[in-house]
Amino acid sequence: MYLLIRKFLFYFDAEKVHHWVMNRLKYAYSISFIRKWMKSKYTIQNPLLERSLWGIHFPNPVGLAGGFDKNGEFTDPLACLGFGFIEVGTVTPLPQDGNDKPRLFRLPADKALLNRMGFNNKGAAYTATQLQNRQEKIIIGGNIGKNKDTPNENATDDYEKCFKELYNYVDFFILNVSSPNTPGLRELQNKEPLTLLINRLMALNTEMGNAKPILLKISPDNTNEQLNDIIEIVLSTGLHGIVATNTTTSRYGLSSPGDKVTKFGAGGISGQPVKNRATEIVSYIHNHSYGKIPIIACGGIFTAKDALDKLNAGASLVQLYTGFIYEGPEVAKKICEGLLAR
Repeated sequence: MYLLIRKFLFYFDAEKVHHWVMNRLKYAYSISFIRKWMKSKYTIQNPLLERSLWGIHFPNPVGLAGGFDKNGEFTDPLACLGFGFIEVGTVTPLPQDGNDKPRLFRLPADKALLNRMGFNNKGAAYTATQLQNRQEKIIIGGNIGKNKDTPNENATDDYEKCFKELYNYVDFFILNVSSPNTPGLRELQNKEPLTLLINRLMALNTEMGNAKPILLKISPDNTNEQLNDIIEIVLSTGLHGIVATNTTTSRYGLSSPGDKVTKFGAGGISGQPVKNRATEIVSYIHNHSYGKIPIIACGGIFTAKDALDKLNAGASLVQLYTGFIYEGPEVAKKICEGLLAR
């Protein structure tokens, strides 16, 4: 059934469809019997799926990645679809429109998406209000970044503002320094600015009194040398973990027609094309840190096998975005069923 629905939806602009579908889902959630039906249909509860990490109890290891619910507006209906946790954002201190539209494209031949959204969101204060008023109890990760107009030398101030604004409403934080769609952002992955950023936030975390886990989201385009620096920084600063990985700027090996990809223009690609590289990075970090760094794996997860590959490579949890688009609302349930079967 979903394949037919997906075929119809794919005729229309990807970003417009996203908002239309999410608003319909939110309306469905508001109707009591539909809400109960959603929970019974899509949610699996089994002790074998449960995970404990950073003192947080996850009902299952399959989460929804950042970028899907940028403003924390849909956590309640999404919580009924079987996810073990939801990452909201990327959130910036001030609202911003993001890059010019169109900016989200599908590559069906590759089971991929290409986006250059540019951290479009309604700002940290708005997201905090949305999370404060939510009804469902699901673990929330807050993905935070800097505003486009903030120079890199002041970027830490932006991350601190978001951290303070969301602190009481999220269970853990993700520092996004790896999106390819904000000019200069990836320069924050370099050793000196990254160390400064992490140390400032770790100190702030201690000052706030009820320390929250802080993770770093990294690029799949990092070299091994850069990964070594990241591992060293994470271990030396006491950062709590890594999300591996963000989208890639690489166009290597795509099945989609080259002229079509060129027409879409710049942006990061997610989904199947990043799957192998993301798994390689998970394995590299796990092995070179001797398993000391908890990892949330992200990139090309569509099936239970994809999730298991990431877990076997050293991940503690997994999350998806593109897989949700291509596989539909049962994707988390199917992955959990597959993990139980293995």
